[in-house]
Amino acid sequence: MVTTHPATRPANPRFSSGPCAKLPNWTLDALKDAPLGRSHRAAVGKAKLKAAIDRTRAILGVPEDYRIGIVPASDTGAYEMAMWTMLGQRPVEMVAWESFGAGWVTDAVKQLKLDARVHEAAYGEIVDMAALDYDRDVCFTWNGTTSGVRMPDGSAIPADRGGLTLCDATSAAFAMDLPWEKLDVTTFSWQKVLGGEAAHGMLILSPRAVERLESYTPAWPLPKIFRLTKGGKLNEGIFRGETINTPSMLCVEDYLVALDWAESLGGLPALIERSDANYGEIAAFVEEHDWIDFLAADPATRSTTSVCLKFTDDRITDGAAFAKAVAKRLEAEGVGLDMGAYRDAPAGLRIWCGSTVETADVAALMPWVEWAFHAELEEQAKAA
Repeated sequence: MVTTHPATRPANPRFSSGPCAKLPNWTLDALKDAPLGRSHRAAVGKAKLKAAIDRTRAILGVPEDYRIGIVPASDTGAYEMAMWTMLGQRPVEMVAWESFGAGWVTDAVKQLKLDARVHEAAYGEIVDMAALDYDRDVCFTWNGTTSGVRMPDGSAIPADRGGLTLCDATSAAFAMDLPWEKLDVTTFSWQKVLGGEAAHGMLILSPRAVERLESYTPAWPLPKIFRLTKGGKLNEGIFRGETINTPSMLCVEDYLVALDWAESLGGLPALIERSDANYGEIAAFVEEHDWIDFLAADPATRSTTSVCLKFTDDRITDGAAFAKAVAKRLEAEGVGLDMGAYRDAPAGLRIWCGSTVETADVAALMPWVEWAFHAELEEQAKAA
């Protein structure tokens, strides 16, 4: 039993799953080159926005014939834009194993009223992706930020599919390998794996997705910020950095700084390695302690970024209250901030292990989790 405080504290206690930790040693001075007070349509603004797109392509290995655009309203805006502009031509398979996927189901069924077949799995589990009909459009999350469950790979998605695949990859991009040939629409936001600032989404389209946009007009009206075509053709300017609405050049600068950092490490392989190492620290801890476990039952589908844990000790009388109390203790000690499970998820802890998190901080955190567990167990016994 741990009764005293661990000797080592995380240097950075920020383990929130969004917005996520800034890159190591980040300061506001990193943004000194942001063209503040300038139009995003000025040459300097256009150059920064195009650089964000081009360097995203280079680091993620996005094929040259795929379009990459910066769009409004974070990952949510990017995914909503894809759904509202491309769905409806074919029936759709809606896939959900956590809260954000469930949100897309609501859009498809209640708002767009599509011919939709819904496939759901409980938190900690995953839908059988091989059982889906890929002649229909398919909407899914790659990594369940609120459940700690991810796609193991893209092998279930056929190359000769008739429909489009729409992938919400917001907590996977820059930390996991994404098989671009299997993904027709991919969205993510800057505030996840690279620790960027909010409000901007990234929309990546395959040639098949572009063909859908140019050959299909939805039955419903589209607001201005969703319109990706002009005169029946793709608005190519959006994919050169000519954004639909005014972007924050401060946020753009921050994203460019994060891309600088990613490149300095060695690009995507190094980012994946960092995230995997962070997850590894938690996996080793869980293996050695029988009172805690992963929410994701199958090791092959466990997220390496949004790591969700549950307390399994049978002495715990109220799981939800216990988990909240443990998270509160960690925050009060200043060693683990924003680590409670997502509000719709089962009770437990959620520890962000994306690439901006230092492995030494995860290693320092876990003894504090053990301390908080035993301290709360003792408090519960006293109250009983």
